Amino acid sequence: MTRRAAMLVLLIGVCCARDGAAHEFWVQPQQFWLMPRAELTVSLQVGDSRSRQQSPIPPHRITRFEAIGPTGDSVDLRGGAARLDKPGAYLVALETDNAAYSQQSAARFNEYIQAEGLRPAIEYRMRTHEMHADGFERYSRTAKSIVLVGLHSRQAQRHVTQPLGLKLEIVPQVSPYAEPQPTRFPVRVLYDGRALPGALVKLMNLEQDLTAANESLTDDTGVASFSMPTRGSWLVSVVWTRRLADSADADYETTFASLTFGFPRGETLAKTPRSPRSGI
Repeated sequence: MTRRAAMLVLLIGVCCARDGAAHEFWVQPQQFWLMPRAELTVSLQVGDSRSRQQSPIPPHRITRFEAIGPTGDSVDLRGGAARLDKPGAYLVALETDNAAYSQQSAARFNEYIQAEGLRPAIEYRMRTHEMHADGFERYSRTAKSIVLVGLHSRQAQRHVTQPLGLKLEIVPQVSPYAEPQPTRFPVRVLYDGRALPGALVKLMNLEQDLTAANESLTDDTGVASFSMPTRGSWLVSVVWTRRLADSADADYETTFASLTFGFPRGETLAKTPRSPRSGI
């Protein structure tokens, strides 16, 4: 890496540190359950167990932001809201470019790649004796959320378990809103469309300061499995990276992925939402 390129990465990394340092990023619907023709309002959140805030990500970095309905129709969400007419499950999908950069000291970078289970970076730095070197990466984000529209639409959810072709993607193998509700919540992690083994997947409670309820490594088929939550709002996250050979602007390309879903406040899945206004 040239001195000029390194300085550019440093400057951009400092500018993006607020976004890049807090690794959890997710789509937050105002309500996860809605009545037909209700307006879906979403925000982009970033944070960790200490704090959370609306993401400062520039709109021009978002390359895809839509809600995909049960018939395959998509609704644009770049304005942050959309009216959903058809009952069924909607899969909100967001993807950004990879034009964000982060630079961290060796100690912080080593701590981060260990905490996220980023084996490609860990193994390369150990093999080449570069654990003392600062970490330079460029990164992108993908995020999905499952929203249910209508009180009698829990069967129109097959598309929720299908991949959308994101760079790094968490694909539920069952819908959390299925009836009867499954006791397990298996998810498959795909990287460039292929099953990703050995990735660390985290299940976190959004209503308890992103407390990690469970962690699991994906198996040889890219699947990790958790006990199915029955109430509250939940975040599933995974991170993966690859070494960039002969790149002038970064040493690694990293993707952060998330999936959110939730249930009516104070109710289990078997109960019925109380009012169109609140969605609960």
